[in-house]
Amino acid sequence: MLTAITRQVGPDIARCELTHLARVPIDVARAAAQHRAYESCLRELDCTVVSLPVEAGLGDAVFVEDTAVVVDELAVMTRPGAASRRPETASIARALAPYRPLAAIHAPGVLDGGDVLRLGRRVLVGASSRSDPEGIGQLRALLAPHGYTVEAVPVSGCLHLKSAVTQVAPGTVLLNPSWVDPEVFAGLARIEVDPAEPHAANALLVGEVAVYPEAYPRTAARLERAGVTLRLVDVSELAKAEGAVTCCSILVSR
Repeated sequence: MLTAITRQVGPDIARCELTHLARVPIDVARAAAQHRAYESCLRELDCTVVSLPVEAGLGDAVFVEDTAVVVDELAVMTRPGAASRRPETASIARALAPYRPLAAIHAPGVLDGGDVLRLGRRVLVGASSRSDPEGIGQLRALLAPHGYTVEAVPVSGCLHLKSAVTQVAPGTVLLNPSWVDPEVFAGLARIEVDPAEPHAANALLVGEVAVYPEAYPRTAARLERAGVTLRLVDVSELAKAEGAVTCCSILVSR
């Protein structure tokens, strides 16, 4: 069983951090409606959704994934690479405390949860503009006693590792080979995004179902041909804030 921790969309999303996208107007009401539909999708997939209230003044706070890395044994609170996002972690720590012992990444290290892809006991971390060697090293030290290996993975052209690759089924990843080296995932089944849809590598695996943006039909067709079960959601307004389906929840197994 899974608990999904989410946070409601606030009006400050229009002032979100952007790295690889140009700023365009965001329809806040539509973004909030899309987020509610996303939460409903998680409930339909048997998640217990803990929907946290808006964090005033924090434009990226809906993207809760970046604030924590959760494994079976503990939750590691991150120190986000964007300084404006660091106040987001306190309320997420309170939300996670009933489920896991807490640890934390400390200064000067920085780490975003969106850079962390867990494949069993193998944890891959994007060496991105938001996660540095110090932060990655601290995560390695925190997880090693529990039997996890932590590997730094170069990424380019995108915000986070999970912008470039995500798990879509047991033993199967979806990736953009222009943003991450496919050979990192040797031994796994690899599905490449359609070249016309470079942002299509982000999917959220919930049990045996991949929650996936409806904006990428060509890649969705590739996934379905490979036998991946999809639940399509509209996150077009959230995508304008450089968000995606993994960004909007922290999944905690119970």
